[in-house]
Amino acid sequence: MSFSQAVSGLGAASSNLDVIGNNIANSATAGFKSSTIAFADMFAGSNVGMGTKVAAVIQNFNDGTTTTTSRGLDVALSGNGFFRMTDASGAVFYSRNGQFTLDEKRNLVNTQGLNVTGYPASGTPPTIQSGANPVALSIPTTQMSARATTTATMVSNLNSTDAVPTGGAFTPTNVDTYNAKSTVTVYDSQGNDHALDLYYVKTSNNNWTVHAIDSTTGQAAGDFGLTFDTSGNLQSMTQSGTTTPGQTAATLNLTGANGAANSTITLSVLGSLQQNTGKTNFGNPTQDGYAPGNLTSYTINNDGTITGTYSNQKTQLLGQIVLSSFSNPEGLKSEGDNVWSATNSSGQAAVGLAGTGTYGNLTSGALEASNVDLSKELVNMIVAQRNYQANSQTIKTQDQILNTLVNLR
Repeated sequence: MSFSQAVSGLGAASSNLDVIGNNIANSATAGFKSSTIAFADMFAGSNVGMGTKVAAVIQNFNDGTTTTTSRGLDVALSGNGFFRMTDASGAVFYSRNGQFTLDEKRNLVNTQGLNVTGYPASGTPPTIQSGANPVALSIPTTQMSARATTTATMVSNLNSTDAVPTGGAFTPTNVDTYNAKSTVTVYDSQGNDHALDLYYVKTSNNNWTVHAIDSTTGQAAGDFGLTFDTSGNLQSMTQSGTTTPGQTAATLNLTGANGAANSTITLSVLGSLQQNTGKTNFGNPTQDGYAPGNLTSYTINNDGTITGTYSNQKTQLLGQIVLSSFSNPEGLKSEGDNVWSATNSSGQAAVGLAGTGTYGNLTSGALEASNVDLSKELVNMIVAQRNYQANSQTIKTQDQILNTLVNLR
C-alpha cells in the first residue's frame, strides 16, 4: 500500500508543479487568471489512507494590475465582468484580455480572431441601441455626412458711444454706412461653408439694426433690430416689423450653394450688451453645423463606447462594448487562448454595461496584467518539489524493507 500512497503523492506533486509552471509561463499574459490546485485524501474501507488525489484546479479571479498602454483599442477590465466574444459559428466565449484589434473586415476582434460583441450605434446623430441583442462590433470607414447649421450664437458688446453712421443707406461695401461687422461660418445641407456676415448699424441711442448677408452667395439672409435698456441690457428684438420684448434669437434664411437645400438658421444674441467699452467687440461665435469628414482615428472609452474622430474635427459614436457577469465565475470552463465558456456551475451570463451593477469598470488605453504573483509561485514550487522528494523517499524506504524481507534466510 505504501507504494500506491507514494505514487499518488508523486502524481499530486507533479500536477501541482504543472499548475505552478502554467502560472509562471503566463505571468506576462494580459488578463490571465492564476490557478491553485486542491487535493483530497483517499480511503477504501480502512483507517489507513490510500494516498491523495487532485480534487480540483481553482482559478483566482482577483484583478490584475492595470497598466497604461495609451493604445486606442486597448481596454482594461476591473471588477467582476468579462468581455463577451463570439466565434464564426456564433459560440459565445468570455475573456478578460482587452487587447483588441481590427481584422480585414474591420471587425473588432481579440488576438485570436474572436469578435467583440456589443450594441451598435444607429440613427442621426448615432445613438446606442442598448435594448437590442449584442452583435459583433465593427469600425466602419463610412464618411460622416455633413450637417446643415440650424442654430448659431453671436454675443456682442456694442459701443454705446458710437455715432449714427452718416454715409447714407446701408451698403456692405461702404464702411461709412455701418458701425461694426462680425462673421459666423455656417454650413448648408451639402457641407458647403458660408460666411454669414453681420453688419451692425446704430440707428439711435439704444437702438441698432443688424443686416445679415451671406458673402459666399451674395444673398441677404435677413435683418433684425436690437433695442437696449438704459443699463445697456438687451430689451427687445424687432424682426419683420414685429417687436418682441425679451426675444433673444432671430431667424435667418440661408441659400444653399451648389445645389444644396435652402435652410433656416436661428441666431441667438443672448447676453449681448450696449455699453461704453470704447470699441465694439464680439465673443467667439458658435454653430451646430459641419462639413463632411473621413474617419481618422478611434478609441474605446471608459464606459465601453467606441468613438470615431473625423477629419472635420467632429466625433461620433460607433458602438458600445457589453460585459457579462456570472454568479459563480470559478465555475467557468477554461478553453485556452485566454477565454472561458459558461457551464452549469457558473450559471448563465448576465449582460450589461461597464460601470453598472456587477459588470466591472473599464479603463481606456490600458490593460489588465496577469494576476500571477511570481514570488508566491516560486515559493510554491519549492514546496511542491519537497513534496515530490518526500514521496520518492517513501518508495525508497518501502523498497529497502521489501529487499530485507526477500533476503531473509
